[in-house]
Amino acid sequence: MNTLLIFFAIPVATIILAVVLQKILQSPLLVAATFFAIFLIVTFAAFDESFLVFAILYTLLALITALVVRFLCCLINNSDNPCINGKAMKNNGICGNNSANDDADDENDNNSNNSCCGCNRSITNQFITRRYMRR
Repeated sequence: MNTLLIFFAIPVATIILAVVLQKILQSPLLVAATFFAIFLIVTFAAFDESFLVFAILYTLLALITALVVRFLCCLINNSDNPCINGKAMKNNGICGNNSANDDADDENDNNSNNSCCGCNRSITNQFITRRYMRR
């Protein structure tokens, strides 16, 4: 077995494919199970039983990579910074309309607030609380 293949090519390919599968499946355990099944087949089809140790290590590498990708995606999606989460802000950076006395705009905000980026969550939550407390 080629040492470069074992210690460089397969781990790099595992990391890249784990990122892709995590974005598609959105489940780190499914990513790890998929990699274990693939490496188990490769172990007995192309290599001998000694490759089984590497298959387990590569599966752990895929699991760790999928967990890191999941954590980073959650961090990016829950960020209040629109430059990080890539979502557009409305009304000069405030989600929804915060005018207290304008009922006509409140009806329009009912639909636009759902498509808002989620930035400034405390302001949005204050708006929702104020809207339902008036009724």
